[in-house]
Amino acid sequence: MRRFIIGLMMLAAVGTLSGAQAQSEFPNKAIQIILPYPAGGIVDNITRVVTNKLATIWKHPIVIEPKPGANGNIAWDQVMRAKPDGYTWSFYGPAVIANSRIQDGVTFSEKNFVAIGGMVWVPWVLVVHPSVPANTVKEFVDYVRANPGKLNVANGGTGSSGHLNTAIFLNATKLQMEEIQYRGQPPAIIDLVAGRVQFALASPSLVVQYIQSGQLKALGVVARNRLPQLPNVPTMSEVGYPETNVVAWYGLCAPKDTPADIVEKIVSGVNEALKDPTVRTALESQMTQVMEPMTPAQLQALVASDTEKYAKIIKDANIKVQ
Repeated sequence: MRRFIIGLMMLAAVGTLSGAQAQSEFPNKAIQIILPYPAGGIVDNITRVVTNKLATIWKHPIVIEPKPGANGNIAWDQVMRAKPDGYTWSFYGPAVIANSRIQDGVTFSEKNFVAIGGMVWVPWVLVVHPSVPANTVKEFVDYVRANPGKLNVANGGTGSSGHLNTAIFLNATKLQMEEIQYRGQPPAIIDLVAGRVQFALASPSLVVQYIQSGQLKALGVVARNRLPQLPNVPTMSEVGYPETNVVAWYGLCAPKDTPADIVEKIVSGVNEALKDPTVRTALESQMTQVMEPMTPAQLQALVASDTEKYAKIIKDANIKVQ
């Protein structure tokens, strides 16, 4: 009997040692990223730039599988249910926080994931059609207040970070504008250039050519710093609206019970990839701003802070997917 008990103890010790060794050797096989958006978009491009470098550092493949649909919910549901061993990731951003609050039947929230890396801050540009007689944010706010119901605002995707930032701006400035829904930013920008809508918060990469050609006017940027491509356009903090300068970020996440030591290794690897000059140049070419290195604790604090901000604006603006 004594030998039997000792044998069980040895087996348990070996099992514990094997588990610890597996974690210490992480990664030792391919990693899969279930991407909630189509291939070729900005999220796909940014994720590939960072993870391709990380795969080179780790000498293990990182395979990206786009699985768009249901506003990203199909991919996030799959990752939420994956084994929390560090080998299944997804994209992380404001939509993870927003979706469970703006749609019925969503199976997850930010509580089901752990942030495993921050990649970029994502600026937005306040743009208006040239027919709008305003050249600064303050002039625009004054004009809209003096002409209630005259101007429309484009919404390129309910619950997207652009939509949330638009709601933050309208709420902070107490502006009333009719919202026009679009299936994505490109058709919204087409109508903005044509003058069918007058105002939008847009991705810089989609509108910089129109700003430079005079087909649109840029009044301000939601960004941590001015954009090199638009050096004369001030941030919202600079023009006196700091409460609207809530800058979205794009990162990576894994299932919530992923071991802390594995999370730390992934975060460290992402931070190392972001130091590479080639990676930084590629990310900045997307008109994003590379995130400074963060610890796992700092990432979780960022998620908590953004959850509070976005949950409040979603409630205040009564944002719902129809």
